[in-house]
Amino acid sequence: MDSTTILLIMALVFGFYMAWSLGANDAANALGTSVGSGALTLRKAVIIAAGLEFCGAFLFGSNVSDTVQNGIVNPEFFVDDPMLFAYGMLGALLASGVWLQLASYFGWPVSTTHAIIGAVLGFGLVIGGPESIHWGQVAFIAMSWVFSPLMGGIIAFITFTVIRKRVLYSRNPVLAAKKIIPMLVFLITTMLSLAMIFRTYKQLSKDVSFLQILAIALAIGFVGNLISRLLLRKVVVATDSSDKGPLCPDHQALTLLRKVSKNLTKLKGMFAGELYFRVATVFNKVEEIKDRVSSSEEECNSHGNMEIVTVEKLFGYLQMLSACFMAFAHGANDVANAMGPLAACVSTIYNGAITLNSTVPLWILALGGGGIILGLATWGWRVIETIGKKITELTPSRGFAAEMGASTTIVLASAMGLPVSTTHTLVGAVLGVGLARGIHTLNLGTIKDIVISWVVTIPVGAVMTVVFFYVLRWIFG
Repeated sequence: MDSTTILLIMALVFGFYMAWSLGANDAANALGTSVGSGALTLRKAVIIAAGLEFCGAFLFGSNVSDTVQNGIVNPEFFVDDPMLFAYGMLGALLASGVWLQLASYFGWPVSTTHAIIGAVLGFGLVIGGPESIHWGQVAFIAMSWVFSPLMGGIIAFITFTVIRKRVLYSRNPVLAAKKIIPMLVFLITTMLSLAMIFRTYKQLSKDVSFLQILAIALAIGFVGNLISRLLLRKVVVATDSSDKGPLCPDHQALTLLRKVSKNLTKLKGMFAGELYFRVATVFNKVEEIKDRVSSSEEECNSHGNMEIVTVEKLFGYLQMLSACFMAFAHGANDVANAMGPLAACVSTIYNGAITLNSTVPLWILALGGGGIILGLATWGWRVIETIGKKITELTPSRGFAAEMGASTTIVLASAMGLPVSTTHTLVGAVLGVGLARGIHTLNLGTIKDIVISWVVTIPVGAVMTVVFFYVLRWIFG
């Protein structure tokens, strides 16, 4: 075989490997909260995601390689020697795949987008120097490091706080859930439809406005709302008090007790002697009541309260719906992370010249979809376990709030043209749900490991790409 054939085979192998690594790490984001909350078993989650990820990738996968057309490195610097560009893209695919596999092994949910950006940035700096890099685009993308987890966390925090106040802490949780769930179905289906349609349908028809896309998403949301109302009619509200566990404390009780405790702490510092002893006695009593109310809150959400169990089952169905939408949207929107650079690389090797608008053929989208499925099925459980179980304890209502925060953030960012990381957004949303219950519910050790993995993703991808680039140039140059 000549060198061109060998390079084409290597490009396909490296591209499939990158897609496999993407499936093992990034595709798990759509399922981590559902598995961690118990709404889906791992086996069912993988089966559901396999079909939806592939359909999203194959039917609505990105048609244009953004890495080449609007990307990080200016292709004009490689016009005189296009094979340098091909070697760089090959190195970027391999480096991204290796780093994502390493991160998946340790269960770190890192950004696939940032991995491939760091890889392309690395060989661009080595070959073309700083002037070959679109630094404005790099800075624009870097904004997502702060924006996406912060916004996702805030929205998830608010969503879960509302669910806990209006449903879990209400006198009749099932009846409250039947009232609020149709509204939540409308919101989540509208948001996820926007996230799925915005970057896919928009690419197929440049003349389609955001208002038209919004109208389609709202129509889907209305249908979802109507179906949920019909299904919820079959849910019987529990009225037998003997089946109930402990009555949930009023949502304001714990907040007021914390304020009283804080004021009594200040008051103790103002007295001495007998008055100090009396205030300290009251303080200890308040602390005892606060602990009992806090324990009652946790017990209220345990299996002892049949109404809460029913409510969590309802949110479980809602979470399965959002997980399906997110899996389809992920396949549609993120397959270009692996297949866009592959298409650019194959086009350059085959034609011997750089094509600025490198179209991704259907067979390459199918290759990427197959790699994503295989990665999810073999190693996806590692990252699923981190997102679903190691950051904070999740229930279906908490998991839904996290997915609501993530999907809303993705839609808002798309509307503003701000690139965001699905991984960073969902992790931030899970953190927001945990903070709604108190910082003590978060696993700070796991969070520290995740943040470190985020910070090192771009430099590690860049360094490895440079190494692979020089090896490839030495072999084929």
